[in-house]
Amino acid sequence: MTLPGFLDRRVSVAPMMDWTDRHCRYFLRGFAPDLLLYTEMVTASAILRGERDRLLEFSSEEHPVALQLGGCEPDYLAAAARYGAEWGYDEINLNCGCPSDKVQKGAFGACLMNEPSLVADCVAAMREVVDIPVTVKMRIGTLRSGQPDLALAMQRFDEADYDRLADFLVEIRAVGVDCAIVHARRAVLGNWSPADNREIPPLRYDIVRRLKEDFPDLPVVLNGGLRTAAPCVEALEWADGVMIGREAYHRPMVLGEIFEAIEPGYRTPSIASQLERMAVYAEREMSRGERLPAITRHLLGLVSHTPGAREYRRMLSEGARERDAGPELIRRAAELAYNEAA
Repeated sequence: MTLPGFLDRRVSVAPMMDWTDRHCRYFLRGFAPDLLLYTEMVTASAILRGERDRLLEFSSEEHPVALQLGGCEPDYLAAAARYGAEWGYDEINLNCGCPSDKVQKGAFGACLMNEPSLVADCVAAMREVVDIPVTVKMRIGTLRSGQPDLALAMQRFDEADYDRLADFLVEIRAVGVDCAIVHARRAVLGNWSPADNREIPPLRYDIVRRLKEDFPDLPVVLNGGLRTAAPCVEALEWADGVMIGREAYHRPMVLGEIFEAIEPGYRTPSIASQLERMAVYAEREMSRGERLPAITRHLLGLVSHTPGAREYRRMLSEGARERDAGPELIRRAAELAYNEAA
C-alpha cells in the first residue's frame, strides 16, 4: 500500500481523450490500489470558463488520480491547477506530448517541446499555487510533416537532437518539476493524425534511458509501445515507472499481468469480481442519472481471446442501449464470461 502523500509511479495509465473518463478510471482502479490514473486532457480555459463541476468530477475511490491540463498560458494554468488541487487531485500534469492538429492550433501539446522556457514558466506558475506534484508529459522531440527527407529524419537522432531534449529537461527541472513522463517517440507536427504519431515514429527507449542516466535526481517515467509485462519489468530496472496507454483500455488484464510480475503476492482480480464491482457502481451511478452505456463501453476489453468474447461484447454494447437495461446486464455478462471459461 502506498504511504500517505507518496505517489507510487511504477505503473500508471496514460491520459486518453474520450477514454479515461471517471467511469473508466473507476473500473481500472479495481486492478490495483496504487495504480496511478490520469484524467483525459482538460484545457485550462475550459476549467476557468466552462462546466467546472462536470469537468473535474471524480469519485474518492479513484485515488491516486492526476489531472492532466492542456494550455500554454501560465496564469490560466495556475488558476486551473489551483482548482484541481482544491477538488482533491493528487497531481497536476501538463500536456506537452499531444500532436493533434486541434491541440497544435491552440499552441500547446507537443508543440510546447519547442518552447522550453514557456513550459518552465507554466510549471513554475502551477507549482507556486499548489502543494501537490506538478509533472510534464512530453515527447523526445518534434519534426515537421512537410520537411524534406522526413523518413530519414525520423530514423536519425543525433547529439544536437539530444542536446535540445536535455535542455528542455534542464529548464523544467530548474523550476521544480516533480516528474517527466516521456513518450519515447518524436511527434510529427502538421497533418499527421494522433494514430500515426503513436505508431510510425520509431520508439527510442535508449534515449529515455540516457535521460534518466543524465538526470538521476529527476523521476522519469517511460511511455510508448508498452503492451506486455516483460518490457515493463525490464524498463523498471532503470526507469522510475512505466505508463501504459491503449493496451490498458483494450486489454485491461495487462495491468494484472504487470502487477503480478512486480508485486510479490499480487493476484489479478477475477473477471467475475471486477464485473460485480462495476454492477454495484452502475447501480449507484444510474441512481444519479447516468446512462448505462457510458459505463459498459469501458468494460468491453475485459474479456478477450476466449470463445465467448464476441458475445460478451455484444451483450454489453447492444444490451446497454435497451430501454430497461440496468446493472443486471453486467451480471449476466459476468455469467456468460464464467460459463465460457469453465
